[in-house]
Order: sequence, then C-alpha cells, then structure tokens
Amino acid sequence: MAVAVRGGRVGSGGGSVIRSFFSYKIFVSAMFTLLFLATLSVLLSSHQSHNDAVMDTTGNTHVRRTFLAWQSDPLKTRLDMIYNQANNHIALVNAYATYARKLKLEISKQLKMFDDLASNFSDLQLRQTYRAALFEANGPVDEDVLRQFEKEVKDKVKIARLMIAESKESYDNQLKIQKLKDTIFAVNELLLKAKKNGAFASSIAAKSTPKSLHCLAMRLMEERIAHPEKYVDDEPKPEFEDPTLYHYALFSDNVIAISVVVNSVVKNAEEPYKHVFHIVTDRMNFAATKVWFKMRPIQGGAHIEIKAVDNFKFLSASYAPVLKQIKSTNLQKFYFETRAENTTKDVNSMKFRNPKYLSMLNHLRFYLPELYPNLQKILFLDDDVVVQKDLTALWKIDMDGKVNGAVNTCFGSFHRFSEYLNFSHPLIKEKFNPKACAWAFGMNMFDLDAWRLEKSTDQYHYWQNLNEDRTLWKMGTLPAGLVTFYSTTKSLDKAWHVQGLGINPSISMEEIDKAAVIHFSGDMKPWLDIAMNRYKHLWTKYVDNEMEFVQMCNFGM
Repeated sequence: MAVAVRGGRVGSGGGSVIRSFFSYKIFVSAMFTLLFLATLSVLLSSHQSHNDAVMDTTGNTHVRRTFLAWQSDPLKTRLDMIYNQANNHIALVNAYATYARKLKLEISKQLKMFDDLASNFSDLQLRQTYRAALFEANGPVDEDVLRQFEKEVKDKVKIARLMIAESKESYDNQLKIQKLKDTIFAVNELLLKAKKNGAFASSIAAKSTPKSLHCLAMRLMEERIAHPEKYVDDEPKPEFEDPTLYHYALFSDNVIAISVVVNSVVKNAEEPYKHVFHIVTDRMNFAATKVWFKMRPIQGGAHIEIKAVDNFKFLSASYAPVLKQIKSTNLQKFYFETRAENTTKDVNSMKFRNPKYLSMLNHLRFYLPELYPNLQKILFLDDDVVVQKDLTALWKIDMDGKVNGAVNTCFGSFHRFSEYLNFSHPLIKEKFNPKACAWAFGMNMFDLDAWRLEKSTDQYHYWQNLNEDRTLWKMGTLPAGLVTFYSTTKSLDKAWHVQGLGINPSISMEEIDKAAVIHFSGDMKPWLDIAMNRYKHLWTKYVDNEMEFVQMCNFGM
C-alpha cells in the first residue's frame, strides 16, 4: 500500500518537470521566431525604400533598383558610390555652364564643352549595356561590366576636374568683371539721376526772380512814388525816328540786365551820341526802368526811349496770334494748371512749359516794322548779351535783300532745323530742309524795308496760327523765327556773336576776346547765383555799382 503511494507521487513529480522543459523550449523558439521576423521586416522595408529611389540622369529617365538589393552584395555598394560620384560631377558641370550663360558666354568653347560633358555623363548612365547589367538586373552585379563602367566614369570625372581647374580662375575673373560692370551701371544711373535733378533745380533757379532783382524793382518804385515830380515823362525826341542814326531794340523786364546792355554798347561806341536805344518792358517794370535811367542817365549823349508793351494798341488778340493763344483754355491748362499729367522732371519739357515763351514781350521782335515805321534798319539785342566792340559796322553790311542778319550756330549734325521743328508733320516736311543750318537770336540786324517787302510779319502769323496745337514745334521764338525767315536770312561772321556763356564752360577766352557781342544764352545767367564764375566778370564790369539801390539790394557783384 505504502509503496504504491510513493510510486504514485514520484510519477507525478516527473511529469511536471517534463512539462516545464517543453514550455521553456517553446518560449525560446517563439522568441527567436519573432526576432527573425522583426529583422526580416526591417531589412525588407529599408531595401524596399532604397529600391523606390529614383535615379534621374536627364530629368526624364528613371531607373529603379530591385528588391534583391537588400542582400549583402559589396559590388552594389561600389556601384552606388560610382553612381553618386557621376551625379555630383554632372551637377558641378551644369553649375559652371549656368555661370557661363549668366556671363553671356553662350558662344564660347567652354560653355559647349561643359554642356557636352554633362551630356556624356548622362548618356553613359543610360547606355543599354550598363542599364541591363547594373541598374535593371535582378541578380548579382556583373563585376566586369562594373569595372568598365567605373573606368569610363573616372575618365570623365578626371576630364571634368581638369576643365574646372583650368576655367575656375577665368570664371572668377568674369564674375568680378560682371559685378564691376553692374556697379558701374548702378553708379552711372545715380549720376544721371543727380544730373537730372541738378538740371531741374537749375532750371527752376533760372526761371525764378532773384531776391536782389525784386528788391531793385521795389526800391525804384518806392523812389518813383516818393518823388513823382522828378519823373515826369519827357517829350519824344526827333532822334527816336532818325534813320541816319544807329538804332537798337531791346525788350526785357529785367532792369539791371537792360542797364548792362546799354552801358556796354555806349562804353565801346566810338560816337555814343549817334546811338538810340528803344526799350520795351512790361507794365510792372515800366516805371522802375524809367526811374533807373533818370537816376543814372546814359553817358556820351546816347538817346533812350522807354515804352511799355501796352503802349502799342495795334497788338490785340484779333491781330497777334500769341495774344489770342494766351487766352486759349488748352494753353492755360498746359502752362498754369498744377496737375499730375503736367508735372515733369524733364528739363526740356520744363523749358518749353515756361510761360515766358508765350509772352507778348518775347514775341515783340516779330513786329519791328510796325513798332518803328520810320526806321530802315535796327539791331535787335537780347537782355543777356554784353557788347565788347563798336557795332556800327553792322549797319554797313550789304544784306543782299535779306531781312535778317544772324550768325549760324550749326556744326556737324548739331543745331539743324530737325532739332527745332517737327518733321513728322507733313507741312514741315514739305516746306523745310531738316539739314538746314539754324541761327541764333540775341544779336540780329534787321532790314526793315526788306521785311516790309517780304511781308515777314504775315509769314510769322501764318505759321504761329498753324502751331496753336503745338504740333509744328513745341514753343519758343527761335522755331518761329526759323520758319519766318527761312529764305531771308543772311549769315554773318561768327566773330560778331559768340553765344553759350550761360551753358558751355569750354568756350575759350581767345574766342570771347575776339567777339563783338557775347551772349549768356542758357540757364546760368550772369545775374543769378548759379552763373559761371569763369565768365561772370565779363558782365559785372558793366554793372553800375555806384547806383545806391544796387548796393542796398546786395547784388553780390
């Protein structure tokens, strides 16, 4: 009984040990199985993602690696290195080709060589032999093919490196040159902008009334009001209509400028008492001008007649086109309205928008025969000239039946009619030669008898009426003079009239010394602060500095 019981207990213990051993073995097998599956999963996923990578050699061709690349194949690793090396050099070669295009070297040999090399790299990878054996094969990589592929890649890499080494310095220099060109261009743009702004400011300064000039006019008017008995109008002198004397016409609203012109003529005249000055100014400066010449009479017995433009009653809107055009709504908008479309920084546009170009005082020169009906010849002078020699020889010049004696200003292709007139207009194109030589206003000898015979004033009216819409020429009196006296102008010797002292700093003093009349044409007038110091003394030496009002108004002479 007892033995049976013990045997039963022993048999029961042995079964539990066996069961424990088998449970442990199953557990270990399961763990190894899970570990194997996890490793396999990682390998498959990583190689699958690498297999999905795209090798783009030309931008259009894609070569996919196969699923079997996960296997430990050293040749495939070597292939990947060669492939990456080839692609890196393709990118480098393409970069240099891009620089070449940027530097505008499209026709250079280097650009063609870089393009060819990049193309060779791409063609090498797409060659059917290599694609089939290396990139599209499902089995092991063919080592012989790989060696051949590696050799060709290394040869092309060597060529690429040599080309880059040889051209690197050249390309660096080209980039520096291009940067320098860009810098020069930017600086030049800033310079042009500064010049335009400077010219714009100078233009405004030239068209403005200086404080000293305004002061002088006010002082003279104050004197006129304080002492009216001193400035009673004189009776007209017979010399004003004597054709045997030397007559000058001067139209200006600038008192100091008028006095300089008159003083320079008188001081250089051999017989001043034979010279007669006909001054016409506007209503505002009429009294001031008369007071000046009462306080500072002309020396040498010369004669002076001072009138206001309003004294000439025949100048009405029904007769003078300019007076009619001044009342035009379109012209008033063009000259006087402040609008966005009228604003400009273009100097030429600013010049032609100056209302003085449409003033009657500026166009009075076209009515000389009617202003002075008893005279045969008259010398017209601008208010920005200085006379340096006796001018009486001008009255002795044979005008050959011409109306206007003037100095030509053309040289080469400059200052031709094409610069002043609109030759796209059919009428201008039909009537005038674009290469005809222009001349200058400023010092002009007019034969008034020939003027009346040629009916030049009627010619002026004809053209001025046609130009109401500013399609024949922009504005100004010179284009009007060119068309009016087109076939009736006699060319004078250049020594009579040298111009440009208000714009051209390169006029030689030798040329100036030889000139009978020097003309401060341009924006830098001698009475302005912006005048050229090189020439200003030629004008200031004729300013009457002993005049008390000149000293009081700080002309800074």
